[in-house]
Amino acid sequence: MLCLLKSHDMLCFIQQNKPLEYNHDLWERYDALVKGWILGSLSNQTLKYLINSIPNEDFTAKDAWDKLKTVYGPFVRAEESKNIEEAKKEAEAKRKAESLHADILHQNFHFVEGILNERIVTLRDKITINGNTALHVAVGTCNNKEFLEKMLKLATKLDDKTLLDIQNSEGSNLLHVAAIVGNTEAAKILVERNQYLLYEKDNEGQTPVDRAVSNMHTDTYIYLLDRYLEKPVLEEGELFDCSEILVNMISSKDYASAHKMRDYIRNRDTVLTAIAHNFPPNVNFLERMMLHLAHKVPVIFKFVATQRKAKAYKDAKTLLLMVSECIRTSTTCKNAIFEATRQNAVTVVKLIVSQFPNAIWNINEDGHNIIQHAVINRSEKVYNLLYQMSAHKNIYRTIKDPFKNNLLHLAARLAHENKLNPISGAALQIQRELQWFKEVESFVCPLNVIQKNAFGETPQMVFTKEHKNLLIEGEKWMKETAQSYTITAALIITIVFAAAITVPGGNKQENGIPVFTNNAAFTVFAVSDAISFFTSVTSLLMFLSILTARFSEQDFLFKLPTKLIIGLANLFISTTAMLVAFGATLFLVFGQNNSWILAPIAALTCLPITSFMTLQFPLIYDLISATYGRSMFGKKSNDPFY
Repeated sequence: MLCLLKSHDMLCFIQQNKPLEYNHDLWERYDALVKGWILGSLSNQTLKYLINSIPNEDFTAKDAWDKLKTVYGPFVRAEESKNIEEAKKEAEAKRKAESLHADILHQNFHFVEGILNERIVTLRDKITINGNTALHVAVGTCNNKEFLEKMLKLATKLDDKTLLDIQNSEGSNLLHVAAIVGNTEAAKILVERNQYLLYEKDNEGQTPVDRAVSNMHTDTYIYLLDRYLEKPVLEEGELFDCSEILVNMISSKDYASAHKMRDYIRNRDTVLTAIAHNFPPNVNFLERMMLHLAHKVPVIFKFVATQRKAKAYKDAKTLLLMVSECIRTSTTCKNAIFEATRQNAVTVVKLIVSQFPNAIWNINEDGHNIIQHAVINRSEKVYNLLYQMSAHKNIYRTIKDPFKNNLLHLAARLAHENKLNPISGAALQIQRELQWFKEVESFVCPLNVIQKNAFGETPQMVFTKEHKNLLIEGEKWMKETAQSYTITAALIITIVFAAAITVPGGNKQENGIPVFTNNAAFTVFAVSDAISFFTSVTSLLMFLSILTARFSEQDFLFKLPTKLIIGLANLFISTTAMLVAFGATLFLVFGQNNSWILAPIAALTCLPITSFMTLQFPLIYDLISATYGRSMFGKKSNDPFY
């Protein structure tokens, strides 16, 4: 109220400081206004009391203010004094909390004990923004066993409870914090004092074991897991469900530790689905050869990464067998088999079908079985199981989904991004899509090629519509690639042509024959220069033919990739030959009497050749393997599938 009166320059009405010159009527009017403000701000009880306590009905604003000040003034001052005192205490408590936090970080137990003995801050108080107590901070930041023991003894001394079960704002107890930061020593101390901390869950429903697994602290979660399994039965007799912990372990690729959980799995479908989602690939032929050599050569020649990959596959397969043996019905593994199909985990699919042959006919929510699902998700390993099937595979030649899409309609859809992104370049991506379309087209019945689905679309219509944008991106990628290489090829042509006309050393005046005609280095120069010129011209023609191509869908299958392969290969040869010719020229000019110069010239010549090879070889390799390499389709094993 004082602020309101002061802002309107009306304090004189409650102080009765009339100005020397004033208008009586105007004064009365404004006094009534101020009195109305004062009375309007009062509660009904206070207003009634004020009116009854002032006998004069024509009381002024000052009369009302003085009466209220007499009654409520001491109370207001007491409240203000109390608030100031509380603010001082809060500030002191905050300062002590900050000091306590700092002393715990520096492990100054003497100062920590001194602050806690003052009782301004207790072990139950939150001293950090996320609601951590002093014990949470000690467990989360200190690996000193002696300091932690002293902190826990102090907790027992200062409080009737051990405080071990106290939680922060995230619902984490002390063991959760130890698991999150990987403080194994603190975890041992806490579990020894209260093993039931292992089974408590935070706000996200995670146990300390879950937290240790998700944060990849191997030593901590192995210890917690061993202790977790010591008491697998609750007081009510209910068996602990370790499925969530096992899923976290599988997601962390720790299949070996997951074996310990085999007797405590209740939700086997979830666990099997997690295995299918994270199932590691097996080693390929080259990696198997490397592993074979690793046993016959010194330790220095070991292929650690390949050995880990082989071990992960072996452990995952063992875990898969262990979990699948506990499954009794094919419906239990429905989600798992579709997830394995999506991830192209053919080992998981084969094992499930071997145990439950009817699983191959399971239908997902979209009305697709695993072969249809494999085509949609471009899982070639699972699709290739068709070639290991008996006469049952003929069913898939004419099979349709609820929207009358046959297998070729599904192959005509655009693949998911996670299947296309690993392939370098939009041109190679659409080439892969065409390879899938052609493969399924060769498998289905000829009539299915022109059949229409429920939307009146043939497979070719679906393919054109779905891949319209990818085709544009492929054309753009091809043109930009060819254009950049065209400039390089043209520069090489200019250089080597000029070098052929102005040969090193010049020509003889009398007959025009080059001075170094009989020198071996000159022969190297001439041959290299000729090779560079003709290959660069060939390369330029190939890139120009790409720039002027029609860029139809079918061109991306063989025609355009072949032109790009020829252009890149010739460009590499021309670049190499040009550098060799340049090196030969340097030797002719400067190395006739200094044979030692040959070594640095050869070394420096290899530098750009190696750089070009390193930068461009991956693209050339991808082009050749995708266009002329071994097909990803076909029979890969003689073992019958179904």
